[in-house]
Amino acid sequence: MKATLIATGLLTLASVAMAEEKPVLSVYTYDSFASDWGPGPQIEQAFEAECGCDLQFVTAGDGAAVLARVRLEGARTDADIVLGLDTNLTASAAETGIFAPHGLVLDALDLPVAFSDETFVPFDWGYFAFVFDENTVSNPPKSFEELAASDLKIVIQDPRSSTPGLGLLLWIKSAYGPRATEIWEGLADNIVTVTKGWSEAYGMFLDGEADMVLSYTTSPAYHLIAENDDSKHAAAFTEGHYMQIEVAAKVAATDQPALADQFMAFILSDAFQAVIPETNWMYPARLPAAGLPKGFDTLAKPEKSLLYPAAEAAQVRDEALQEWLNALSR
Repeated sequence: MKATLIATGLLTLASVAMAEEKPVLSVYTYDSFASDWGPGPQIEQAFEAECGCDLQFVTAGDGAAVLARVRLEGARTDADIVLGLDTNLTASAAETGIFAPHGLVLDALDLPVAFSDETFVPFDWGYFAFVFDENTVSNPPKSFEELAASDLKIVIQDPRSSTPGLGLLLWIKSAYGPRATEIWEGLADNIVTVTKGWSEAYGMFLDGEADMVLSYTTSPAYHLIAENDDSKHAAAFTEGHYMQIEVAAKVAATDQPALADQFMAFILSDAFQAVIPETNWMYPARLPAAGLPKGFDTLAKPEKSLLYPAAEAAQVRDEALQEWLNALSR
């Protein structure tokens, strides 16, 4: 019996040792991506089946907060990959010198705009929108001006920590230019609160604490497909809707360069892209073989797309942020 126990113990120790020998790939990302209901768990399982490694997602709030963390850590960061920035942040991210070229060919992308970047690889995209419940809001606004003139209460995200929050600033700036301050002053009394990230804001909306929430035109797909609830909709604005393209990048100082390259290539595979629509509830950067799930065909499609090029977004951001701060402080 003692011999059996010793043998069992040795096998257990051997198993633990083998597990410890697996290389670890650390991916910094935003909270909802790595959540139980997000794409993280499925992507982790699929990639680990290929790499023989331990893929670990490390969360740091929303997308802008992820960049702030890795910028603070610099070359000493534990991240091998950063996933969850968008093109409004890529120019600033590139200036840090933290990221390395991906070496991939990006000609298989299915984005509504041309995309070419040596460092950042898109993994999904969508349009920002205000989401509402038709049982609460029967006559949704058709523009920011109508929203500002209404009594509707909205929840938005902080542009200093959240990519949707920053997207809203640039949406208004690109649509209204010098009138952006005027629009923000009109919206100030509609805003219930400003949250750090998307998850908190959307949770408040679902709890009935606001009439509308800054989210995406694709958000109603979750309710329709996962909950069989067709009451949630994205308000269509005549000014157009600002696009978000989310990206990933390899950290130059990674101690797992081969694994990091393997993951960057994996991002554009069917195994990754097919998970995106029904977990991250966005459009995949490359259309998987199976296409989009049923229900995505019912989503609002903006008549006009707005998007600053990455370099221009970096130039406009500070001015747009100051306009927002000034309007909300009055």
